[in-house]
Amino acid sequence: MIPPRANADFVCAMEDVLDLYHEPYDPDYPVICFDEGGKQLFAETRVPMPMTPGQPLRFDYEYERCGTANLFMFFEPLAAWRHVTVTEQHTMIDFAHCLRTLVDVHRPNATKIRIVLDNLSTHKPAALYHAFEPDEARRIAQRLEFHYTPKHGSWLNMAEIELSVLQRQCLDRRIDNHNFLTTEVHAWLQRRNHEACTVKWQFSTTDARRKLHKLYPSFQA
Repeated sequence: MIPPRANADFVCAMEDVLDLYHEPYDPDYPVICFDEGGKQLFAETRVPMPMTPGQPLRFDYEYERCGTANLFMFFEPLAAWRHVTVTEQHTMIDFAHCLRTLVDVHRPNATKIRIVLDNLSTHKPAALYHAFEPDEARRIAQRLEFHYTPKHGSWLNMAEIELSVLQRQCLDRRIDNHNFLTTEVHAWLQRRNHEACTVKWQFSTTDARRKLHKLYPSFQA
């Protein structure tokens, strides 16, 4: 439940993101959504029983914990493109290096990259100054324009939708090490990019004002 005093902040951030999603595609000013997720790594303690006619592959309920991995997702819906980086941690340093890769490798010719992301404490432009020298941090920051989803409004981030697809199609099984996880995630995103899979966002600011009107503060002249 959103406190009444926070409604105006929520609405302002929501409409900013919704208006951004309905702008036409512009390669000079791409709109790229960012989110991150985790994956627990598990190893089998017994060899799975192979498939037989009428019987699927069977796994023992016991497993061995092998740590965790982090997944950084960049997703550009209008270009039907996504990129996933697998890391051992999700610090602001890791986040900053992902931003530099986005700017210099994935979108080197863009004038300004408009990035949609949530309010996690590590997801700030200041992360660049923790990772790089001031000149380098400023160079990267000047290529980025941050648009934050409102608190309790992560459903507005299309990268969250794409992470859910990744979980269902690729990660819904036991994976025991970072190298294999990286290989599997790379194969998944290569297929998704090749097939030009994307999210066709329909919800607009007009829809929000009609369907979520209770969130809007009372107007006072």
